[in-house]
Amino acid sequence: MHRGEHQDDEIRQLIAQEAARLMYEEGVREYRDAKRKAGRRYGAEKALSLGSHLPANAEIHAELQRLIGLYDEKVLPQRLLHLRLLALRLMELLEPFRPHLVGSVLSGAVTERSDIDLHLFADSSEEVEDFLELQEIPFEQEVVTIRHGGEFVDYSHLYLDEEGVVVECTVYPLADLHRIPKSSITGKAMERATTKQLRRLIATMTAQPTAVPLTSGQSPT
Repeated sequence: MHRGEHQDDEIRQLIAQEAARLMYEEGVREYRDAKRKAGRRYGAEKALSLGSHLPANAEIHAELQRLIGLYDEKVLPQRLLHLRLLALRLMELLEPFRPHLVGSVLSGAVTERSDIDLHLFADSSEEVEDFLELQEIPFEQEVVTIRHGGEFVDYSHLYLDEEGVVVECTVYPLADLHRIPKSSITGKAMERATTKQLRRLIATMTAQPTAVPLTSGQSPT
């Protein structure tokens, strides 16, 4: 290995460690944001020119899991169970919109700042919003534009508060129910859990003396 390549690998590892720290300690939610913020430690121009030497999301995720295992080993099982129970309660309420749990609460890599990510499916975002208003559940709404291939698609994100935990609900068209998006960590089909699958997962956790979190490659049974 050339000296330059070795240095690039070291920078890549340092950025992965710093990005994971930002997610763990400061609650940065998106891998992309954590990666960019961590890269700036090496100078604005350097951060922009790192290119392929930036760590992959999977590398940051692995480092984040290491931090959680190192510092949160004792509190993780109870924290994870608590978040999954909160998610289940919301999913049961939102059952008309075929909710699926995704993200850290499903994978198990949760910190004290983790939120709950749900995918909902409806004819329109307004349908979900009307339902929440009828239930007198406060929420905030934001439209996020995502690029798919050569076109840009708008998705409505609804933010709820459940016992101080942020619940982010992304509303997808009903036609997308069986179109599983790719994971930003693995590049493969995203792991998702229905209400029934989450209920089964919680039952497994409570039946065991120690809850073992899922890794990013596992699916709920």
